[in-house]
Amino acid sequence: MLLRTFGGSFGIAAVGLVLGYIYGGGKGLALAAILAVLEVSLSFDNAVVNATVLVRMSPFWQKIFLTVGVAIAVFGMRLVFPLLIVGITASLTPVEAIRLALDKGDPAKHGTYGYLLHQAHPAIAAFGGMFLLMLFLDFIFEEREITWLSWIERPLARIGKLDQLSVVIALGALAVSAYTLGKHADTAQPDRISTILVSGVLGIATYLLVNSLGEFFDQDEDEDGDGDSDADDLQAKLEKNKTMHVVGKAAFFLFLYLEVLDASFSFDGVVGAFAITSDPIIIAIGLGIGAMFIRSLTVYLVKKGTLAEYVYLEHGALYAIGALAVLLLITIEYEVPEVVTGLIGVAFIGAALVSSIIRNRRADAEGDPAPERAPAAV
Repeated sequence: MLLRTFGGSFGIAAVGLVLGYIYGGGKGLALAAILAVLEVSLSFDNAVVNATVLVRMSPFWQKIFLTVGVAIAVFGMRLVFPLLIVGITASLTPVEAIRLALDKGDPAKHGTYGYLLHQAHPAIAAFGGMFLLMLFLDFIFEEREITWLSWIERPLARIGKLDQLSVVIALGALAVSAYTLGKHADTAQPDRISTILVSGVLGIATYLLVNSLGEFFDQDEDEDGDGDSDADDLQAKLEKNKTMHVVGKAAFFLFLYLEVLDASFSFDGVVGAFAITSDPIIIAIGLGIGAMFIRSLTVYLVKKGTLAEYVYLEHGALYAIGALAVLLLITIEYEVPEVVTGLIGVAFIGAALVSSIIRNRRADAEGDPAPERAPAAV
């Protein structure tokens, strides 16, 4: 199963490294490899979080995630997105943005592609930070049977019964970030505060829209199946909750939600890659290879039923998301090394994994089997 799951990733890696060599010689190959390893090492939490969403999707939509989703992640986020951001912020046509990107240039030099992308970082960080913060807040305020850090999760779940509390806190965090971190005087960005506010509100709105549409169509499909007896209907709902598969329009919007989530994770990586090279082609190749391996790792976690076996992994991944959201907001003003972001994610997931193992051993000793989730086939 390991070869079947990761075979495509190794194939893409080989093709990508060859293209890196053809494009930039030995240096291009080396830089692409470094970026690929960096992407994989810093994005394990991304794979775990993606797996918590992917496990709810049918085998068909899981395949879409590995095909269309990969194209969006590699070409859309790693290549087209930076070009789009530079074009919008610098009022350039697509042709001019591509020409500027191919000219490369020093990111510290005014007017270069890397410099313009760096100038757009406050808006990118505000959007991604708010999207991820909303995801974390909705998780932490939700009442659940299994809790990891019960001393904090249970009180927050009770508080979370207040309607739209996540939105209120996210908007408050955005306002504080904009008027503190965004207050720094920058002649190149005179409207920095308003840019951060608008981008953050768009991040919140995107989360609410995609999440709400998915839930709406999921409920709509439940209603289409009405007509059975109450007992049959209850049994059907229990079976659905067991498999956690969604189909149709609900699955489509869940797929969109997953893509936006993946994009939010990749924002800092795309911008941070310019610390290694300013060549957008090499960046796209290297980060694309890494993104493919993260996708394969996501599927592997789903197929192995890892989330069912280690029940606190989801908690650890969501806490890592909360930390990443805060770090993204901090990067509006301050530089945060990529390794710090990666280590925080690994620390949360590692702690959750250890806690899960201890829980499973304790349950085995007491003869109380841990609750199971049915793994999804791919």
